[in-house]
Amino acid sequence: MRPTAALTPLVALALAASALTACGGGSGSDPDTVKISFKQSTDNSIKVMDTYLADIKKQFEKAHPGKKVELVPIKAPDSEYYTKLQQMLRSPKTAPDLVYEDTFLINSDITSGYLEPLDPYLAKWPDWDKFIDTAKAAAKGEDGKTYGVPDGTDTRGLWFDKDIFKKAGLPATWQPKTWNDVLTAARAIKRKVPDTIPLNIYTGKPVGEAATMQTFEMLLYGTNDGSTDPLYDKSSKKWVAGGQGFKDALSFVETVYKEKLGPDVSDALDPNVMTRVRGEWLPQGKLGIALDGSWLPQDWLSGSGHEWPEWSEKLGLAAMPTQNGQAPGKVSMSGGWTWSIPAKAGNPDLAFEFIKTMQTKANAQKWYVANSGIAVREDVAKDPAYATAQPGTKFFTDLVRSTHYRPAYPAYPKVSVAIQEAMERVTTGDASVDEATSAYTDALKDATDHQVAER
Repeated sequence: MRPTAALTPLVALALAASALTACGGGSGSDPDTVKISFKQSTDNSIKVMDTYLADIKKQFEKAHPGKKVELVPIKAPDSEYYTKLQQMLRSPKTAPDLVYEDTFLINSDITSGYLEPLDPYLAKWPDWDKFIDTAKAAAKGEDGKTYGVPDGTDTRGLWFDKDIFKKAGLPATWQPKTWNDVLTAARAIKRKVPDTIPLNIYTGKPVGEAATMQTFEMLLYGTNDGSTDPLYDKSSKKWVAGGQGFKDALSFVETVYKEKLGPDVSDALDPNVMTRVRGEWLPQGKLGIALDGSWLPQDWLSGSGHEWPEWSEKLGLAAMPTQNGQAPGKVSMSGGWTWSIPAKAGNPDLAFEFIKTMQTKANAQKWYVANSGIAVREDVAKDPAYATAQPGTKFFTDLVRSTHYRPAYPAYPKVSVAIQEAMERVTTGDASVDEATSAYTDALKDATDHQVAER
């Protein structure tokens, strides 16, 4: 997942102006036309979403005689897309009938009153029962209402190089049971295959949300049994101060870099390190273990620029274990996107009919496969045709049962930055775990107006 970055006010204003002119008009007053706004790839050769929606448009118009679908693409990087979308949502003149929302920031639109709760529609839609509960929760507001229908998700786990493992005397069917098992394997690689990077975990502010979600939260959510959220207390609606679980997660990061089990600190804090992992270190056999996401194979497909068709033979997959092997034994974090209806949409009923067309079993499965996504419908996840669509699909889909979604409330982006700062300080050795934890708690209080719970 590549979450949206914050923009400067000046850039935001410039983009706002272009959004109202470049993205076309809103849903307007035509009761027979439903306008669908979506994120179009900035790479002109990538037409996955365009092709999929064009097919759904044909199906919808055939099934609803007299009704028309107008596709309103927004061609922009993630950060610009969200700003443009928010500008469109502010007025009935520019608001589409259906929009593509990133779960990372959907709650900011919910809080701003830009989105319509979908509960009345969902209550009458039998297919909603087929969606996995954790995916449903990703589009819920603090008011308990649901504001989007997810079209897939992603999960995270451990990728490992089988050749490096063989040289290090490690099994090709490796599945660590605890954090210590992961560190033990990395130490073995460091000793026996010294010309490689034993373990990569993202860290620090340069890589942003990748450090927070793909490393820290993968650790933090594995420090308890899952009965409580270690980052946000839903009962009190307060963010959780840095406690023992927070310290344990930071200690793991500190250990990796203090023992030189990871890349050089300068490389780890390079904003381009994610590109190096996918495009260089893994394909070239330079990295033993990578804590990373389900989407990596997209970078190795034909036409990607760094094709690696044999990746499934060279790499193994393992679930990230909980800290001490406590139930449920493994952990994952998930993100994704949802389809939402703006509060100022002119044709909300027609928009939900379009969602229902997109989310038939057949159409949902078609999208998951085309987008290398992870199914959030149980009936698709159980379909052998989906599970065998590409190597790794079944593995990462099975992790949905053990996954967590970030508490993506309005303060979350600031909380995430505070986590990144704590990680960076222990990575560079500028602070101890206790010092970094204390600094995080202070930053958390500022970020959340002192809405902090001790645990």
